[in-house]
Amino acid sequence: MTDDILVRVEGHAGFISLNRPSALHALTLPMVHAMTQALLAWRDDDAVTCVVIDHADGRGFCAGGDIAFLRNSALNDGGESGRKFFHDEYQLNHLLFTYPKPVVAFMDGITMGGGVGISQPARFRVATENTKFAMPETGIGLFPDVGGGWYLSRLEGRMGQFLALTGSRVAGAECLALGLATHYLPSSALAEAKARIAREGVERLDGILRTLSETPPASKIVEMLVQINRHFASDAFEDILASLEGDASAWAMKELATLRTKSPQTCKVALRQLSESLKLSDFAENMAMEYRIASRVIVRPDFAEGVRAVIVDKDNAPRWDPATAEAVTEDLIDAIFAALPAQDEWKPL
Repeated sequence: MTDDILVRVEGHAGFISLNRPSALHALTLPMVHAMTQALLAWRDDDAVTCVVIDHADGRGFCAGGDIAFLRNSALNDGGESGRKFFHDEYQLNHLLFTYPKPVVAFMDGITMGGGVGISQPARFRVATENTKFAMPETGIGLFPDVGGGWYLSRLEGRMGQFLALTGSRVAGAECLALGLATHYLPSSALAEAKARIAREGVERLDGILRTLSETPPASKIVEMLVQINRHFASDAFEDILASLEGDASAWAMKELATLRTKSPQTCKVALRQLSESLKLSDFAENMAMEYRIASRVIVRPDFAEGVRAVIVDKDNAPRWDPATAEAVTEDLIDAIFAALPAQDEWKPL
């Protein structure tokens, strides 16, 4: 176990509280293992009728995974320890997705990357006025993993492709409008919600959250759906860039400038990922696909370089390789998605 995860049973509910405030509760491998251990222990425990995932102190729900650890793996052990992290994290994601008891995730604050992976599988996903949801991986040469291919590809229209490529932040009200959240509560009501869930149990879960919900403000991103559907219609990254280039509006120019900062390789990977995921009927198949991608992308040049530019040196001037969309070949993307040797393929718990 680790002090970075606080586990307790209160009344009818098992509580898993992320407790790494100095890193906005970003997930480490010990945290992944502690969460998995708790969920497995409660799965057949009749006294625990539901599970609550939240954060303890500090800002943010969960800012992602341990990116520094993954970069160190890419640079020093050929990605071996990084692949272990992805493997076990994806098992946790799948365990949550298939969990037989209701899970409530309180996405109060920053919910990005790995935080998306532990909240989107939950049956109840609670957003607040503090929620900032994003999958920003294209900016560091990674890709929207932890089930991102599954969730984003199933949003209305081309919203998922837009979020995957741009890494745009989505407010709590917008999460509700898009279906990324099931309820919208003021943060001031969260303590009461958790206390009532513990006291009243699974039968009253939805009623408790509905009673404490409030009407969210208007969702700005939904108002842009027509433009998003038009400009992000293609699964070819070059087509999306060309479409935005042909629109002189301030919104199109802003999004084009954003895409110009992203890893062309990652953008092409994300578009293929969402397209392939939408064809799948089983979440485990999606996670196996994402593990193949992760195993290759972690040791590609763009990941270490993206983390250097955005997180280590903070110069925000990554030197992508390949540097342009046109230079990212279909053969390269095919190799990233190719099956692994049978003994290396990802499997659920």
